[in-house]
Amino acid sequence: MTLDTMTLIAIFGMAAVTYACRVTGLLIAGRFAFAGRAKAAVDAIPPAVLTAVIAPTLLATGWAETCAGAITILAATRLPLIATIATGVVTVVVLRALLGG
Repeated sequence: MTLDTMTLIAIFGMAAVTYACRVTGLLIAGRFAFAGRAKAAVDAIPPAVLTAVIAPTLLATGWAETCAGAITILAATRLPLIATIATGVVTVVVLRALLGG
């Protein structure tokens, strides 16, 4: 296996930009006091962003991923975050093994 310098630079660059976006969001949001509808809108942003990132993958790949996504969404309504993630990972692995994905 070879290590391409440009690939490594791209990975570290993307990690830095992602981290900077998260930290900047926390710093800016911490300076404002939201109430009512604005607070509800700000609280809904993380799930909305996550859905926008994950939904295309669930719908554009195979049945194993789509079914695992649906099961994970149901688990997220009842379980804490780490249990939801574990449920999703285990479900997609099992379904890929069963469905040949």
